[in-house]
Formats: sequence, C-alpha cells, structure tokens
Amino acid sequence: MASNFLEYGHGLCGHESEFGCSKEELCLLMELRGEEAVAKICECYGDVNGLCARLKTSPIRGLDGKPEDLQRRMEKFGANVIPPKKPKNFLELVWAALQDITLIILVVAAIISLGLSFYHPPSAERHSDSAATVVENEGEAEAEWIEGAAILLSVVVVALVTAFNEWSKEKQFRGLQKRIEQEQKFTVIRGGEMIQIKVSEIVVGDIAQVKYGDLLPADGVLIQGNDLKVDESSITGESDHVKKKLDKDVMLLSGTHVMEGSGKMVVTAVGVNSQSGIIFTLVGAGEEDGNVDQNNWGKEDSRFPEGKFNKNKDGPAVEMQPLETESEPEKKKPVQRKEKSILQGKLARLAVQIGQAGLIMSALTVFILIIRFLIDTFWIQGVVWSYACVPIYVQFLVNFFIIGVTMLVVAVPEGLPLAVTISLAYSVKKMMKDNNLVRHLDACETMGSATTICSDKTGTLTMNRMTVVQAFIANRHYKAVPEPDRIPANILDLLVRGIGVNCAYTSKIMPPERVGGLPRQVGNKTECALLGFTLDLLQDYQAIRNEIPEEQLFKVYTFNSMRKSMSTVLKNPDGSYRMFTKGASEILLEKCSKILVNSGRARGFKDENRLKVVKVVVEQMASKGLRTICLAYKDFPVSDGEPDWENEALILTGLTCIAVVGIEDPVRPEVPEAIKKCQQAGITVRMVTGDNISTARAIRNSTRHTIFCLNQAGLLNELVNTQ
Repeated sequence: MASNFLEYGHGLCGHESEFGCSKEELCLLMELRGEEAVAKICECYGDVNGLCARLKTSPIRGLDGKPEDLQRRMEKFGANVIPPKKPKNFLELVWAALQDITLIILVVAAIISLGLSFYHPPSAERHSDSAATVVENEGEAEAEWIEGAAILLSVVVVALVTAFNEWSKEKQFRGLQKRIEQEQKFTVIRGGEMIQIKVSEIVVGDIAQVKYGDLLPADGVLIQGNDLKVDESSITGESDHVKKKLDKDVMLLSGTHVMEGSGKMVVTAVGVNSQSGIIFTLVGAGEEDGNVDQNNWGKEDSRFPEGKFNKNKDGPAVEMQPLETESEPEKKKPVQRKEKSILQGKLARLAVQIGQAGLIMSALTVFILIIRFLIDTFWIQGVVWSYACVPIYVQFLVNFFIIGVTMLVVAVPEGLPLAVTISLAYSVKKMMKDNNLVRHLDACETMGSATTICSDKTGTLTMNRMTVVQAFIANRHYKAVPEPDRIPANILDLLVRGIGVNCAYTSKIMPPERVGGLPRQVGNKTECALLGFTLDLLQDYQAIRNEIPEEQLFKVYTFNSMRKSMSTVLKNPDGSYRMFTKGASEILLEKCSKILVNSGRARGFKDENRLKVVKVVVEQMASKGLRTICLAYKDFPVSDGEPDWENEALILTGLTCIAVVGIEDPVRPEVPEAIKKCQQAGITVRMVTGDNISTARAIRNSTRHTIFCLNQAGLLNELVNTQ
C-alpha cells in the first residue's frame, strides 16, 4: 500500500492540490484500516486536525458554507450522489415476463398448433371389405389456425400487461426514491452552527455529526467520538461491531451503521468515490455485463493507480479482492434469478403437471390410434403390406399426430396466466387508490396472504411528539410540570445540568416554523421531551452546553438495548468526576442507593422505599400510558482513586435518584379505526414495544385492540389479545 501512495504522482504526502489533498489521495487513504490508517495520517498530516487544515475546514466550526466554496469542492471531489442503475426498457420487461414456465408451454403449444393448422395432406381412401375413409371438413380446416392464434394472443396480452405494470410502477418508484433522497438529511456543522442538510449536499471537508442509528452517507475520518461502535458488515462482511477510537481506528465508511455512541467526522470521500459508491459502481457494471470479468480485477482504474483492488505487496489485501487465484480455473458464476412467489411457484408446478399429463395422454392417444390402425388394417381386414401404400400410411400417422397435439394444446390452460395477471393488476390499481405503490404484481399476493401485522409503538401507533407531563421530584409527585420555585435550587441545578449534558448534543428544541405553532423537536424524541421539560422549568439547557461543549465530555456510555440507559461523565477541576444517568425507571431505580428529598439532601433509598416509588409513582404514570424515565447521578471523589471505566457493572451502581418523569406520546387519532379494519379483514395486529408493561396496556386500551408486549428489559413478557 505504501508503494501505491508514493508512486502516484507525488504520493499521498505530496499535497499538490488546491485543497492540499487530491481526490485520488483521499480515496487511497480511505482504503487503510485500524492503526495503519492512524499512522499514515500522523505521517502525512500530523494528526486529524492537520488533515482538516489541508481540506481548509475547521474541526470546531466546520465549513463557512459559502456557495462558491461548496461548488468548488463538488467540482474537485465530486457530488455525494451515486448515479442510479439504468432501468430496463419496455422490451426487456416483456422478455422477462415471457420467462414464465406457463407462458413458455403455451407458446410452444401455439406454435405447434399453428404449424399443423397449415398442413393439409391430400385426402386418402382405402378400398377394402370395410373401407376406411378419411374425410376432412373444409370449414374446420380453414379455422384450425384460430386456436393457435388465440393462445399466442393471450400470451401477448399477459406479457404486455405484466411489462406495462412493471414499467409504470418502476417509474413511480424511481420518482418516489428521488423524492426520498432529496428529503433525506444529515447533521453537519457549518459556520459553527449545527444544521441539517440534504445528503446530496454533503461535500468533502464537511464536519458531520454522527450518532446512534445513523447510516453514514459518506466516508470520513473520526475527529471526536464517545463510545462509538459501527456495524461495517455491509462493507467487510464482519458481523462484529467495530469500536472507533482516535488512537486505534478512525475510518468511518459510507453505508455502515452507527450502532452505539456519537461523534464527529471530517468527510473525505463522497458519491462514487466513497467505499459504498465504489462497490455500487462495480456491482452495477457487473450486472450490466452479466458477470464481472475476473481478468480485469486489479487492472489499472482511471481513479485508482496500481489497481484499487490488488493484493498489496506491502500490506494486507484490501476489500473486494477476487476469491480465485491465478492457479485456480475460472468458474462462470450462474446468473441469479428472482425468487418466485408462492403463487408463481404453484402456477409453475401446475403448468408443468398439466403439461406432463397432457403429454402423457396425447402420446397414449397417438399410440392407441396407431395400434388400432395396424390391427384394423393388417389383421381384421387382412390388407397386405405394400410399399406403394406407404404415403397413405404416413398420412394416417400425421393425422394421428395432429389429434395428439390437439389434445396437448387443449390441456394447457391458456386463460390461467391471463386471469391471474388481470386480477393482480386490478389489485394493484385498488391499492394505488389507497396510496399504496406496488412495484411488482406478485407483491399483491404477499399482502393478500398477510395474517399478522407487528407494529412498532413509538411514532407508528403514537404521534412521536413527546412531552413531560408528570414528575416525581424531591419526594413529591407532581401531576403537571411544577413551578421552578417549588423545587430546591440544588436539585433544579442537578436536573437541568444532567439533562443538558446527558442528552445527545444533536437533540435540541427549535423555534416553531410558523407563528402559533409548536416548537420543533430535532433528534431523539425522548431527549427532546426532557430538553422541553427544562424549558418548561424556565431554564436554559443551551447555556449548560455552551459551558460544557461536547469535546469536554470525559466519557459517554451511550444508550443501547443492553444498557437501557445513557450516562455521561464530567471531570471536575479538582480531579473528581460526576456522572449523570438517564434510563428506564425500573432498571435505574434498582441501581439507586440514595434519593434527593425536599430538603435538597440525599437520603438512603432502601428496598421498601424503592417498592413504594415503583408502586405509587411509576405504575401510576405507566397506567396513564406515560413512558417513565429516571434521572440520576453519581460522584467519584478523588480519594477513591481513578475508577475502572470499563467495568460498567461497578460504575452504574450506587446512584442517587434526582427525579422520575412521565413522558406522554399520544396515540394517533386514526389508529383505532385502522386496527379495526385490519381485524375485520382477518389480520391480527400486535404492538411491539420496549416500554413498561403497564404503559403498553394503557396504549392497548387507547387503541382497544390486540397488543404484543415486551417488558422494559427487552425480553418477551406478555401476549395480550383483546379481540
């Protein structure tokens, strides 16, 4: 790999570019992994800040956002757009529709029928004691071609209807995909402000904010991270999550998912120059060529000197290296065909069975006719074999063959594919009236055979606009947001500070878009509810964040399905630490050994106190359909020495409870009627949630329908069916 860097022009460290880095240089840099990448960045740029300086961007303020600068970067490094795969034309769709086994059988039968309909052997008469006469009705002979033509016409209609449906739906889906891509946004820092921009507007040099759940839209180098773990299986095939650290692995690749944590990265490659873009380009080229030419793997690409996918002499093999070696024989990979649906599979088997049965019966009929002819002619009537009569015998055999083919053609159900296609096309049309776009006809079959719908709760059955409506603070249960002067000052300070720093900095409350509207919630909705709670208490969480920027956070234990909580550690000037934690109330209350009371001091939190809080506060909130969140903190004095931050079981014990809040997320008004219609159609509707079981029951009562509940630990707990 090192030779690649040095042999390309002035090499990776040449920096002969308007921005100090060329596109090819950055592409080669993104091929490195782990400590090798960290070492190369240190060698060529000093550190990540040096790379940012070369790209003329600030790790803190990002790009200035001037249109001319953004345009220049797009021209130099490319736009963050991957050209879509060329769609099939109408004739290709017709050809694909004709690959159905039923249609193939019909076409073969129609061709044979048409061919025989134009064959008219001369009439032949055989005079003997019981003369056998073959007489053809001229009117029937002239109309024999109609059957074959009708079969071909039905095949053409089926192919055209299927192809037209595929073509029109593909066109609609491309338009929808284009609109979705235009609406898809990502958080970047420009001019010192965190803003959301379209993914297609991201350019090299942007400082992007990444967090749990994000699908990375571009390649980048990590600048700052908090317990960041990424699923790179889409690129490397490895299922284990990769932990990203500034001293271990700083490469973030497009198309990968952030599974834990948060952080910031400087964008280094976009569009077709990113790792996922390169893969899409190669896969698209391979599909267009039918198969990737293995002889061209590793040969020079205009963008990648020395072969982007060669096995490197100086380092390990990089991604997408071909599996075959030169000594192994080339094996042509079979072209993968689309898997058939259940209905298509049944129809194909039925067509084959009918064809086989028809073939057996027609062959048996021809055999019986031939045997009958031989017995009647040479045995019963005693006709002597004569070579002069061979043409007459052949004419009889041809007539018997025509009868057999006719039976075969009649056995094939030419109306079946047409009836199925028209009925599915009608279903597609009806679904379109309900704003349901169906790309493939066989998808209607899947929808029609659905018996169960498992629905997420938050944002699907509910409005996903969360607000804190109840709170348990200082040993008092408030059924509404309390006035700030009713809360002890030190508890209020802990509450606001804990919410401010222990919510992702990408979550925030923005002014309403129109006068009289509701404030906009940006980011995680639960965290937005907590941030809104601080505003309702007439406090300013942003002032806390300005005082403690994200870069000063000592350690962050991000939320995941295992922890069911999020914790942020701050280092105090005296060397001690304070950790703020929020999470599911049932779990965190078990880890609390103290609780803040109305005097503002911490008091012991015994098992009987805990049970009372759960019974009187948590369960009452949950019975109202509220999501309960516990807020707590823990101090680590200097006298206790440096904690073992990797021992989470020890870190997350001995907490002090600050408050328990109840968050409301109302059920969407249209949900009960929608569930009622599903049940009338014989579809069981279940709700899958990780909330408290009492919260799930309350939502069930709101929807008055079936619910499938998960308890707060994420384990299967209860199945409640109210049908």
